[in-house]
Amino acid sequence: MDYVSTRGGMPPAPFSDILLAGLAPDGGLVVPAEVPRIADRLEGWRGLDYAELAARVIGCYADDLPEDDLAALCAAAYDPAGFADEAIVPIRRLDDEISLVGLSEGPTLAFKDMAMQFLGQVLEYALARRGGTLNILGATSGDTGSAAEYALRGKHGVGVFMLSPQGRMSPFQRAQMYSLTDANIHNIAVAGDFDACQHLVKTITGDAAFKREHAIGAVNSINFARVCAQTVYYVWAWLRATDAVPAAERAGFRVSFAVPSGNFGNIFSGFLARRMGVPIHRLVLATNENNVLDEFFRTGVYRPRAGEQTLATSSPSMDISRASNLERFVFEVLGRDPERLREAWAGLERDGVLDLSAEQPRFAAEFGIVSGTSTHADRVETIRRTHEESGVIVDPHTADGLTVARRLPEPGIPMLVLETAKPAKFPGIVAEAIGEPAPLPTELQELLDAPQHVVEVADDAEAIREIIARDAVR
Repeated sequence: MDYVSTRGGMPPAPFSDILLAGLAPDGGLVVPAEVPRIADRLEGWRGLDYAELAARVIGCYADDLPEDDLAALCAAAYDPAGFADEAIVPIRRLDDEISLVGLSEGPTLAFKDMAMQFLGQVLEYALARRGGTLNILGATSGDTGSAAEYALRGKHGVGVFMLSPQGRMSPFQRAQMYSLTDANIHNIAVAGDFDACQHLVKTITGDAAFKREHAIGAVNSINFARVCAQTVYYVWAWLRATDAVPAAERAGFRVSFAVPSGNFGNIFSGFLARRMGVPIHRLVLATNENNVLDEFFRTGVYRPRAGEQTLATSSPSMDISRASNLERFVFEVLGRDPERLREAWAGLERDGVLDLSAEQPRFAAEFGIVSGTSTHADRVETIRRTHEESGVIVDPHTADGLTVARRLPEPGIPMLVLETAKPAKFPGIVAEAIGEPAPLPTELQELLDAPQHVVEVADDAEAIREIIARDAVR
């Protein structure tokens, strides 16, 4: 399997190379030269546990890794001892139409663990094989940072420099990150929103000389290793949703997925799973009030907003107005033509608008993506209603997914809503909805009370460069 850049300026490269590189050298995003097909293998994978399935699915993309080594990496990443549920990803039925895909059973109680646990294992493995080091520079709006740090803490040859927006994360999210004391973990709080953090990452990683000198890589959703690791739970969820379907009817049995989305990485993984041949009918994209993606999928016009226009909401991990993975989808819409992509992105950077309204009918008809927006009032009502009707408490991001999913039902097609985090991480809105916060285990309360370690800086790339130059692993 070779990888190329959406902008056409990168020679084909194997998985191990793009794993360590993050962004393509030409500033584009790496994508597989062709998407593997797995439709004829699904039945043979039905009896596998999650780690075994991960090795098969990821192996379609990481075919330069020895099969036995990849199986061992997946077994370590998805060891039931590190997850609250031995199934790793349990499926909980809420009613006759909707089920929750439980993606928050990992060490940081958020779906980002599903990819990051694999990434932590494979990065250390790849670096050991090459005798190299890597300094991860990332940006987080909430859960990515803690998932990355917990996956990479103490890993040999790896440093982590994680940018987060000052005052824009929940107390629990801050505590998870800032309480870590591992020498290779560096938390940097930026005076700005998530988009400012993301822009700083792109600015610094775009400096080829600095990136090379300090061996800088990325684990944000732009890293394709995360994208392919996330396709696993789409395959897993379809297999579990069809376990009770008669064998003769399974091959064409379609389900839909509702995906809370801010950066478009998680839903792009679903898009890949659909392209691979998993019978997915619709991918329902749910945004909060920062609804740039919903506007794009309804109208075909992508109009990123400035940082000061990005709202601070009660589903903070989706407070994003510039989706860094959307370029991969636009590449597909434009026929995988790098020249057309470069022209489109040049226009976006020049005018602040990307107009694909002529292509918009294809978004649902060909690519299966529809969308909707959820508000704070919607989240509160959905958390309340879900708790009253099923006894299940959901976090506000999952509530966004449920809200939009319930607006777009299709008879006879089950809807699987991707859970994003445990509700205990967001006590304020849960208490507003049901009268009390979700129960918080003792060890998590101790985390909130622990000393925090973070450096606060201005929205300034040079300040970040100085920290990396001083503390990078070499």
